[in-house]
Amino acid sequence: MRHSKRTEILEAGKRVIQRDGVTTLTYESVAAEAGLTKGGLLYHFPSREDLMMALHQHMAASWEQCMEDEAGGTAGELTAQQRFAAFARVSQNPDRAELLLMLEAAEDRQTSPVWDEVYERWTPGPPPDDDVAAFIARLAADGLWFYEALRTTPLNPDVREGVVQGIIELATPPDTP
Repeated sequence: MRHSKRTEILEAGKRVIQRDGVTTLTYESVAAEAGLTKGGLLYHFPSREDLMMALHQHMAASWEQCMEDEAGGTAGELTAQQRFAAFARVSQNPDRAELLLMLEAAEDRQTSPVWDEVYERWTPGPPPDDDVAAFIARLAADGLWFYEALRTTPLNPDVREGVVQGIIELATPPDTP
Protein backbone atom coordinates (compact mmCIF):
# COMPACT_ATOMS: atom_id res chain seq x y z
CA MET A 1 0.00 0.00 0.00
CA ARG A 2 1.31 3.45 -0.93
CA HIS A 3 1.73 6.00 1.85
CA SER A 4 -0.09 9.29 1.56
CA LYS A 5 1.91 12.47 0.91
CA ARG A 6 1.03 13.57 4.43
CA THR A 7 2.58 10.41 5.90
CA GLU A 8 5.62 10.79 3.63
CA ILE A 9 6.06 14.36 4.88
CA LEU A 10 5.78 13.24 8.51
CA GLU A 11 8.32 10.46 7.96
CA ALA A 12 10.65 13.03 6.33
CA GLY A 13 10.18 15.30 9.36
CA LYS A 14 11.02 12.38 11.63
CA ARG A 15 14.23 11.73 9.69
CA VAL A 16 15.24 15.40 9.98
CA ILE A 17 14.68 15.32 13.76
CA GLN A 18 16.41 11.93 14.07
CA ARG A 19 19.46 13.17 12.22
CA ASP A 20 19.68 16.88 13.14
CA GLY A 21 17.36 17.59 16.10
CA VAL A 22 14.06 19.41 16.59
CA THR A 23 15.45 22.92 16.19
CA THR A 24 16.53 22.18 12.62
CA LEU A 25 13.01 21.27 11.54
CA THR A 26 11.92 23.89 9.01
CA TYR A 27 9.67 23.80 5.96
CA GLU A 28 12.83 23.89 3.86
CA SER A 29 14.53 20.98 5.66
CA VAL A 30 11.41 18.80 5.54
CA ALA A 31 10.65 19.71 1.91
CA ALA A 32 14.21 18.80 0.88
CA GLU A 33 14.04 15.51 2.82
CA ALA A 34 10.63 14.64 1.33
CA GLY A 35 11.55 15.72 -2.20
CA LEU A 36 8.75 18.29 -2.29
CA THR A 37 8.43 22.03 -2.61
CA LYS A 38 7.73 24.28 0.34
CA GLY A 39 4.32 24.92 -1.25
CA GLY A 40 3.62 21.18 -1.19
CA LEU A 41 4.26 21.17 2.54
CA LEU A 42 2.12 24.26 3.13
CA TYR A 43 -0.81 22.50 1.45
CA HIS A 44 -0.76 19.81 4.16
CA PHE A 45 0.57 21.89 7.07
CA PRO A 46 -0.33 25.61 6.91
CA SER A 47 1.90 26.45 9.88
CA ARG A 48 4.99 25.04 11.58
CA GLU A 49 2.78 24.47 14.65
CA ASP A 50 0.46 22.29 12.54
CA LEU A 51 3.47 20.32 11.30
CA MET A 52 4.86 19.90 14.82
CA MET A 53 1.50 18.78 16.26
CA ALA A 54 1.10 16.28 13.43
CA LEU A 55 4.63 14.98 14.06
CA HIS A 56 3.88 14.50 17.76
CA GLN A 57 0.65 12.65 16.89
CA HIS A 58 2.36 10.55 14.22
CA MET A 59 5.27 9.56 16.46
CA ALA A 60 3.07 8.83 19.50
CA ALA A 61 0.78 6.67 17.34
CA SER A 62 3.81 4.85 15.94
CA TRP A 63 5.14 4.23 19.47
CA GLU A 64 1.76 2.89 20.57
CA GLN A 65 1.59 0.68 17.47
CA CYS A 66 4.95 -0.83 18.45
CA MET A 67 3.53 -1.68 21.89
CA GLU A 68 0.37 -3.15 20.35
CA ASP A 69 2.48 -5.27 17.99
CA GLU A 70 4.65 -6.45 20.90
CA ALA A 71 1.63 -7.28 23.09
CA GLY A 72 -0.62 -8.68 20.38
CA GLY A 73 -3.51 -6.36 21.15
CA THR A 74 -4.64 -2.87 22.03
CA ALA A 75 -4.28 -1.45 25.52
CA GLY A 76 -8.01 -1.98 26.12
CA GLU A 77 -7.71 -5.70 25.31
CA LEU A 78 -4.81 -6.41 27.67
CA THR A 79 -4.22 -6.73 31.39
CA ALA A 80 -2.14 -4.13 33.20
CA GLN A 81 0.74 -6.62 33.38
CA GLN A 82 0.58 -7.35 29.64
CA ARG A 83 0.51 -3.63 28.81
CA PHE A 84 3.50 -2.93 31.03
CA ALA A 85 5.48 -5.91 29.68
CA ALA A 86 5.00 -4.57 26.14
CA PHE A 87 6.04 -1.08 27.30
CA ALA A 88 9.20 -2.48 28.92
CA ARG A 89 10.10 -4.54 25.86
CA VAL A 90 9.58 -1.64 23.46
CA SER A 91 11.88 0.40 25.72
CA GLN A 92 14.73 -1.66 24.29
CA ASN A 93 14.39 0.08 20.93
CA PRO A 94 14.37 3.82 21.51
CA ASP A 95 14.15 6.29 18.71
CA ARG A 96 16.08 9.56 18.99
CA ALA A 97 13.30 11.51 17.26
CA GLU A 98 10.77 10.08 19.75
CA LEU A 99 12.96 11.08 22.68
CA LEU A 100 13.50 14.61 21.37
CA LEU A 101 9.79 15.14 20.69
CA MET A 102 8.82 13.76 24.11
CA LEU A 103 11.29 16.09 25.79
CA GLU A 104 9.92 19.03 23.83
CA ALA A 105 6.34 18.05 24.72
CA ALA A 106 7.15 17.99 28.43
CA GLU A 107 7.02 21.79 28.44
CA ASP A 108 4.26 22.30 25.86
CA ARG A 109 0.62 22.20 26.97
CA GLN A 110 -0.52 21.63 23.38
CA THR A 111 1.58 18.55 22.62
CA SER A 112 2.12 16.92 26.02
CA PRO A 113 -1.38 15.35 26.11
CA VAL A 114 -0.54 13.45 22.90
CA TRP A 115 2.21 11.53 24.72
CA ASP A 116 0.50 11.51 28.14
CA GLU A 117 -2.50 9.62 26.73
CA VAL A 118 -0.26 6.84 25.42
CA TYR A 119 1.64 6.64 28.71
CA GLU A 120 -1.62 6.49 30.68
CA ARG A 121 -2.89 3.57 28.58
CA TRP A 122 0.31 1.51 28.84
CA THR A 123 2.04 2.27 32.15
CA PRO A 124 1.11 2.37 35.82
CA GLY A 125 0.69 5.87 37.18
CA PRO A 126 1.94 7.10 40.54
CA PRO A 127 0.57 4.85 43.29
CA PRO A 128 -2.20 6.17 45.56
CA ASP A 129 -0.64 4.39 48.55
CA ASP A 130 2.63 2.76 49.55
CA ASP A 131 2.45 -0.01 46.89
CA VAL A 132 5.23 1.40 44.76
CA ALA A 133 6.68 -1.69 43.04
CA ALA A 134 4.84 -1.19 39.73
CA PHE A 135 5.74 2.49 39.65
CA ILE A 136 9.40 1.72 40.40
CA ALA A 137 9.31 -0.73 37.48
CA ARG A 138 7.86 1.98 35.23
CA LEU A 139 10.66 4.35 36.23
CA ALA A 140 13.20 1.58 35.55
CA ALA A 141 11.71 0.99 32.09
CA ASP A 142 11.86 4.74 31.41
CA GLY A 143 15.48 4.67 32.54
CA LEU A 144 16.29 1.78 30.20
CA TRP A 145 14.69 3.68 27.33
CA PHE A 146 16.74 6.79 28.08
CA TYR A 147 19.91 4.74 28.50
CA GLU A 148 19.37 3.04 25.14
CA ALA A 149 18.59 6.38 23.46
CA LEU A 150 21.66 8.12 24.88
CA ARG A 151 24.14 5.24 25.09
CA THR A 152 27.60 5.27 23.65
CA THR A 153 28.16 1.58 24.36
CA PRO A 154 25.27 -0.77 23.55
CA LEU A 155 24.13 -3.36 26.05
CA ASN A 156 24.82 -6.99 25.28
CA PRO A 157 21.45 -8.38 24.03
CA ASP A 158 21.39 -11.03 26.78
CA VAL A 159 22.04 -8.40 29.45
CA ARG A 160 19.32 -6.17 27.96
CA GLU A 161 16.82 -9.05 27.98
CA GLY A 162 17.73 -9.84 31.60
CA VAL A 163 17.16 -6.21 32.58
CA VAL A 164 13.80 -6.17 30.78
CA GLN A 165 12.72 -9.42 32.46
CA GLY A 166 13.75 -8.03 35.86
CA ILE A 167 11.72 -4.88 35.25
CA ILE A 168 8.67 -6.91 34.18
CA GLU A 169 8.98 -9.17 37.24
CA LEU A 170 9.18 -6.14 39.51
CA ALA A 171 5.85 -4.91 38.11
CA THR A 172 4.15 -8.30 38.39
CA PRO A 173 2.19 -8.83 41.61
CA PRO A 174 3.45 -11.83 43.63
CA ASP A 175 0.19 -13.78 43.20
CA THR A 176 0.28 -13.57 39.37
CA PRO A 177 1.35 -16.78 37.57
